[in-house]
Amino acid sequence: MIKIYVTSVPVDDQDKALKFYTEKLGFIKKTDIPMGEHKWLTVVSPKEQNGVELLLEPLGFEPAKVYYKSLKEAGIPSASFMVDDLKAEYERLKSLGVQFNMEPKEMGTVLMTVLDDTCGNNVQLIQML
Repeated sequence: MIKIYVTSVPVDDQDKALKFYTEKLGFIKKTDIPMGEHKWLTVVSPKEQNGVELLLEPLGFEPAKVYYKSLKEAGIPSASFMVDDLKAEYERLKSLGVQFNMEPKEMGTVLMTVLDDTCGNNVQLIQML
């Protein structure tokens, strides 16, 4: 059986990303290991501290920069996270100054919205209906 251990989101600044993902989104820092000019920096959900880790991966490869910039400009999310109550989370994050690309909207079996993570990505939040 294969299990997801770590997945990543590319970020243009690891320290800024850590601040956003912990202080705004509510993740907690799991690992912070220096690796030259960057670090192995992961966050996890406080509800699943031994679950899947999200690597805040430094975006240093030029073709990847072009790709992720194109995704952002097209409004395509680089990551998707699930919440229990999207409307409440949307209001909480708005009160913290988080910028959203759209109001919560029902799309099939989910309620969804997209926010700007300030680090080069659109991030989708969903609630299962």
